[in-house]
Amino acid sequence: MSEDSKTMSRHLGGHLRENGMLMALVAIVLFFLVIVRHFEGVDFLSAQNITNLFLQNSYVIIMALGMLLVIVAGHIDLSVGSVVGFVGAVAAVLTVQLHWPVWAVILTCLGVGLIIGAAQGYWVAYWRIPSFIVTLAGMLVFRGLTLWLLNGQNIGPFPKSFQALSTGFIPDFFGVTKPNLTALVLAGLSALVIVVMGWRARTRDAEFGMEPEPALLFAIRSVVVSAALIFVGYKLASFRGLPNVLVVLAALTVLYAFFTETMTTGRRIYALGGNEKAAKLSGIKTERLVFLTFVNMSVLAALAGMIVAARLNSSTPKAGVGFELDVIAAVFIGGASMSGGVGKILGAVVGALIMGVMNNGMSIMGIGIDYQQVIKGLVLLAAVIFDVYNKSK
Repeated sequence: MSEDSKTMSRHLGGHLRENGMLMALVAIVLFFLVIVRHFEGVDFLSAQNITNLFLQNSYVIIMALGMLLVIVAGHIDLSVGSVVGFVGAVAAVLTVQLHWPVWAVILTCLGVGLIIGAAQGYWVAYWRIPSFIVTLAGMLVFRGLTLWLLNGQNIGPFPKSFQALSTGFIPDFFGVTKPNLTALVLAGLSALVIVVMGWRARTRDAEFGMEPEPALLFAIRSVVVSAALIFVGYKLASFRGLPNVLVVLAALTVLYAFFTETMTTGRRIYALGGNEKAAKLSGIKTERLVFLTFVNMSVLAALAGMIVAARLNSSTPKAGVGFELDVIAAVFIGGASMSGGVGKILGAVVGALIMGVMNNGMSIMGIGIDYQQVIKGLVLLAAVIFDVYNKSK
């Protein structure tokens, strides 16, 4: 075996989980592309279905970014689904009943999420109460508060300006009707940014004496990811352009990837999850980091709550039920470790997309919710078994 082949083999083995999840996403998309077209006569990668895929699963991706940091820090948050429902109810009361302006509603709801996260994070970080217990209590409390606030009824509809949080689209700044040139340009720029960031990561690894990603593997991955982004951008451009929520998702993903991979605070969260005692002895303020991860999680859950309410065009007592399971599953499928200290932002996004593609594809095929739950449970179990197997090796 040549030296290049050995390098390629070592890199693939060392990054088996993240590379495997990306390949799994591609395989699942291709599977549904063939099956759905054959049995249902539907184009799975049509512009409308791609748009629906992002609109329907935006809340999972948004909350997965926050849940990853919580899990990396060695904790869990079971209350996020109830927070989604409660914040949606607050938004409905302020918007529909009290007629507050949309900007004030958004700021207030994010503030509510911050207060909830601070309350839960305080007990976990400074009183050392297990996060499972604190957030389980929070799940029950905020579900009850949602029922009380809504009085067991739906509240809606929302004004168009609020609905734009989820159902609005970025206008074409070039003034062209179709295709939407703004969507095409942003897709191309996104592909370029990913390639440049990947190249800088290779250069940084080499500077620190680490073995960089093999050039061939880097080229293949860059071509595949860039082609996928440009394809999605073209499809969206030929339909209604970029959804507002997709722009929010992209911005948050870049922001959190930069935070976790480049900033000192982000790296300290990984150190905290890897070995809390060692992190504390090295001078890291572990309590503050745990506190901030829960605050961040609840703020993102509040944002997701507003997006869900805007998409449904009403606030319902059952909004957010079971969301925490989808979010936690997405993070684990994306490569996070149960014991903390391991996981990447892009992995969480890929895990959320896998869950979303599976939901979307099975719904188009008419598979019942009962079978969908069984299949998603088995996929989650397989991901955890894979994680344990890798650690044992």
